[in-house]
Amino acid sequence: MNTPTLLQRLTPLSGLLPFMRPYRGRFVLAAIALLVAAGATLLLPVAFRYLIDHAFARREAVDGYFLALFAVAAVLALFTALRFYLVSWLGERVTADMRSAVYRHVISMSPEYFETLQTGEVLSRLTTDTTLVQTVVGTSLSMGLRNVLLMLGGLVMLAVTSPSLTGYILVTLAVVVLPILIYGRRVRALSRASQDRIADSSALAGEMLNAVQTVQAFAQEVREVGRFTASVETSFGTALARIRARSQLTAIVILLVFGAIVFVLWLGAHAVLAGQMSSGQLAQFILYAVVTAGAIGAVAEVWGDLQRAAGATERLLALLAQRSPVTPPVNPQALPTSGEGIRLQQVRFAYPSRPGMPSLQDVSLWVQPGEQVALVGPSGAGKSTLFQLLLRFYDPQAGRISINGVAVDQLAPAELRRHVGIVLQDTVIFAASALENIRYGRPEASDEEVIAAAHAAAAHDFIDKLPDGYHSFLGERGVRLSGGQRQRIAIARAILKNPPILLLDEATSALDAESEQLVQAALERAAANRTTLVIAHRLATVKQADRIVVLDGGRIVAEGRHEALLASSPLYTRLAALQFGAAGAHAANLVAAAPGGDNPASSEQE
Repeated sequence: MNTPTLLQRLTPLSGLLPFMRPYRGRFVLAAIALLVAAGATLLLPVAFRYLIDHAFARREAVDGYFLALFAVAAVLALFTALRFYLVSWLGERVTADMRSAVYRHVISMSPEYFETLQTGEVLSRLTTDTTLVQTVVGTSLSMGLRNVLLMLGGLVMLAVTSPSLTGYILVTLAVVVLPILIYGRRVRALSRASQDRIADSSALAGEMLNAVQTVQAFAQEVREVGRFTASVETSFGTALARIRARSQLTAIVILLVFGAIVFVLWLGAHAVLAGQMSSGQLAQFILYAVVTAGAIGAVAEVWGDLQRAAGATERLLALLAQRSPVTPPVNPQALPTSGEGIRLQQVRFAYPSRPGMPSLQDVSLWVQPGEQVALVGPSGAGKSTLFQLLLRFYDPQAGRISINGVAVDQLAPAELRRHVGIVLQDTVIFAASALENIRYGRPEASDEEVIAAAHAAAAHDFIDKLPDGYHSFLGERGVRLSGGQRQRIAIARAILKNPPILLLDEATSALDAESEQLVQAALERAAANRTTLVIAHRLATVKQADRIVVLDGGRIVAEGRHEALLASSPLYTRLAALQFGAAGAHAANLVAAAPGGDNPASSEQE
């Protein structure tokens, strides 16, 4: 395997160029400030030489020399401050742009992408990795260039001051470069491993905090603290190895550089005593040697930062390089406001994480405009999967899904989803006020429209009783509300959106009997004159649907009205018997006893 060169190891940093290009004007100004400040630094030893050789040795007037020295220092201070401001601004700006780009990219990925990626890892990339990039753009890159200029300029001025002494210094550089090569490679590998371990800890913490009630309900706090502590200790151990390697690199470089300089200066002192160079020249040489040595040591330290940032940039670019399996069409079509409704034709689909377990198999379904269709069946029958495909969170492996005659993969995803409202069983409440949570369905809606939607969802009464009414903060994930209250907020959000297609996934599952009646009436009003698909395990909520579709094992096994299905579908009859008690059981027995009837008990278990 070929060992990467020094430049190849920093190649990932070239991925920052698209983020830096819009601010090239400021980079040019920063470069100018950098050059002037470096030049002023390199002029200081010359000023000291003339001060020593002319003002002191020849007893000339010193005022002019000191003024010149102060002028050089003033230029150095001014342009160093300007450089610091510009590069710090650029570091903050480029980092903010990169964070926005990564977040914008990740949030547009299909759910398939998140089947194998932990959200905590993404958060670690958005925080820790971008902070490393900020360090490079805002500090390390500038410091590295500055010290490279000082190192090269210092070497040139050393050669001008005393070529013989400079030759000794150049010989020692070869000794300094070797540990940089060896330890630099190790630091990069350890830096990447350290960031990966931090991402693991973040992912674990994010998962457990989102499920804190479950953790506490099962009294697993000690176990989860132990898991997180072990993850943190692993991260600490990896970081400690990186710190140790960087410390060794810094110590070796500084020791070698200053050891060589002391030796060369010893030779210079003998040259002054022998009359081969003046005291001012030796002072100039010493200052340039110090500047050069400090620059070499700083370059060695910056090299470690660049190695870490290269690994961080590589991970961020890897995130940006990921492409969503669900891609928008090149020439998206407009969705007609009227047409044939929703059609699924021979749709087959299996989740990418379990390709051998199809969730839908040759499903064909036509939901006409304005029709209310209920989807029922055992868990895992494919009901929620059908919703996922309608929203184009996934694309089917075979078959076609269309709305009003246009295939959903020919629509821009945002355009498709603007026409669809959804209420999920697992209700999502944002860490905001009740007003803003409902308004999420239509951000431009007025307060009056939000309140009207809350009335329609039977949510107004409990919202009005909150401490600050509609402006009350609901807590992260709506922890200040009951399950039924959270669900009514989500229903109000869908009602406010007022879409032509409404998807309801167990929309009343968390409600008590009284609230369910209120919300069911609100949903019936909301579903009027629009195409509605309802997933329900509680069959009482779908008895009045225009049509009930029964799914089992990813296939449609029956469809019709409630009464007809009781007489024709053993699976539906069994589900009804489980929920409606004796009446349902009697109907199930009648079907079982009918000639040619199947025994419900032989049906596949839920």
